Amino acid sequence: MDNPDLPALKALLQQVRSIAVLGLSPHPGRPSHVVSRHMQGFGFHIVPVRPGVASVLGETAYASLAEVPFRVDLVNVFRAAAHLPEIVEQCIQLNLPRIWIQSGIVHEVAAQRAREAGIQVVMDRCIYRDYVSLFTDTPP
Repeated sequence: MDNPDLPALKALLQQVRSIAVLGLSPHPGRPSHVVSRHMQGFGFHIVPVRPGVASVLGETAYASLAEVPFRVDLVNVFRAAAHLPEIVEQCIQLNLPRIWIQSGIVHEVAAQRAREAGIQVVMDRCIYRDYVSLFTDTPP
């Protein structure tokens, strides 16, 4: 998998305002919560996608991407790689433009399917670390 280079990642992040976070945990110590809280602090609208939770980080949570009542700019995935084919199909059906698959999560076939459908894909990278390294003077 070839991820976009750093200038392309920067351009991608500059186009994003809303981020649907699949698997956003309501528990403050979990990586999905920490990353999303920081991204929210940078001004991004975080949209929690997690069944069985009413809200996370002060934002209404949705059980699925299909239930989000507006189009998000990016889907950030904190789910096991086995779920990626289904997630990619949902993104294709909803005509979502970008998917960011967090560090340690890799599914080459799903990523290729997304790219073939015209979705920008970033895989096995941390959105928070990349944002900090590209837009701030603070090390992640």
